[in-house]
Amino acid sequence: MKKILTLFAVVGLIAFSSCEGPEGAPGQDGGILLPYVYEMNNVNFAGPDFAVTSTPTGMLSGDNVLVYELVSTTGVDSWALLPQIYYFNDGLETAQYNFNFSKNRVTVFIDGSLSDLSQLPSTFRLGKTFRVVIIPGDDGVNAKKVKADYSDYNAVIAKYNIDDSNVKSLN
Repeated sequence: MKKILTLFAVVGLIAFSSCEGPEGAPGQDGGILLPYVYEMNNVNFAGPDFAVTSTPTGMLSGDNVLVYELVSTTGVDSWALLPQIYYFNDGLETAQYNFNFSKNRVTVFIDGSLSDLSQLPSTFRLGKTFRVVIIPGDDGVNAKKVKADYSDYNAVIAKYNIDDSNVKSLN
């Protein structure tokens, strides 16, 4: 009887250790949710809504999203957390990049005090680059851990151990 049980154990071990399946959605690794980042390149904002939407894959309803604007490419890329507010016409007018998200989409948009946002400088509306960071929602275990400084893109990438050396574009 012991030999039969041992035989079943060995056969079961071999069967389960050689299982392979299809690759999961981005941000998931063997059922474990992973944070990830993607880029929105050459974003052009135009009326009437001055918004651009991307559709990330693998997001769950409890996930969190951070969006960063590329503010400088001198030396090392520099990223600023949205919302970012800017002042025009000697500080009399304002405009800002902001975002909202759901499980199926991330929308980056311009909002401002100008009655016609198309009057904003073309450098503010055209050819913009944003990075979207998807962070798994709180699972109760991470609640007690120290949170990253979300305003610092590099701190978030380091905190969540995200490899951003080959960021994919979702435009």
